[in-house]
Amino acid sequence: MPKDFLALTDWSRDDLDKIFTLTRDLKDKQKRGEEHHLLKGKTLAMIFEKSSTRTRISFEVGMFQLGGHALFLSSGNTQMGRGEPVQDSARVMARYCDGVMIRTFSQQLVEDFARHADVPVVNALTDLYHPCQVMADLFTVIEHKGSYRDLAYCWIGDGNNMAHSWINAAAVFGFELRVATPKGYEPDAAVVARAKKMGAKILYTQDPAEAARGAMVLNTDVWASMGQEAEQQEREKDFKGFQLNRDIVALADPGCIVLHCLPAHRDEEITDEVIEGPHSVVFDQAENRLHVQKAILVTLMG
Repeated sequence: MPKDFLALTDWSRDDLDKIFTLTRDLKDKQKRGEEHHLLKGKTLAMIFEKSSTRTRISFEVGMFQLGGHALFLSSGNTQMGRGEPVQDSARVMARYCDGVMIRTFSQQLVEDFARHADVPVVNALTDLYHPCQVMADLFTVIEHKGSYRDLAYCWIGDGNNMAHSWINAAAVFGFELRVATPKGYEPDAAVVARAKKMGAKILYTQDPAEAARGAMVLNTDVWASMGQEAEQQEREKDFKGFQLNRDIVALADPGCIVLHCLPAHRDEEITDEVIEGPHSVVFDQAENRLHVQKAILVTLMG
């Protein structure tokens, strides 16, 4: 089992399935009001270079529920923000804390930090991957459909870090994935090549209808992610026709579920009608960030 949680493709399906099993157990314990202080006395450093709502709250609350402590560290208020070498920060933090969570821009920074830290490092989002989110998404699928297996999944929108994480998930878990992106916004070629080498069953298309037809899980994200705000107007033009709306949902399986990692730009990449509609499990999905991340932390730090 890997020391760190940096990308899904670093892990085996069996080990990730064990995280799902532990997630179910921890969620049940919390719902019953049972203490589960599996990380009592342990500390998680949380480094943020990107703003956050769900990530900060879920990790901080999760560590509290596990009997540990979380430290919020904004990069602008640490020596990392003033240019301290990553290897120096990693070595020092590893001597103070039992684990480190990083939410940042560069995947390379997270990997460099993990290489020099003697404690587990969790990727809480980079511009390349968002593995914790897709684990929460798949656990939500398990809750609503009984299993993540033998289902058709659909991604509509930008070929961004979430698209990459779904591509990785298809490679590891073996399910069918359709990815619909506008021309010029395709997923990273290296991510695609790695998934293909692992035998992933993925259809890449520029037609959202083709991707959605018969799918059981529909998924999207904002068209302009953090750091791309200046491209908002241009992207709105380029993504015309890629909205997750009533017509797209009607093409999917009648029992389909709709996911969105949030925050959502309602009536842009997804309509208000769909996100509030009967197929939406968006807020179950958001809640499950807490439970899945607790399981990841216990697996790495317990």
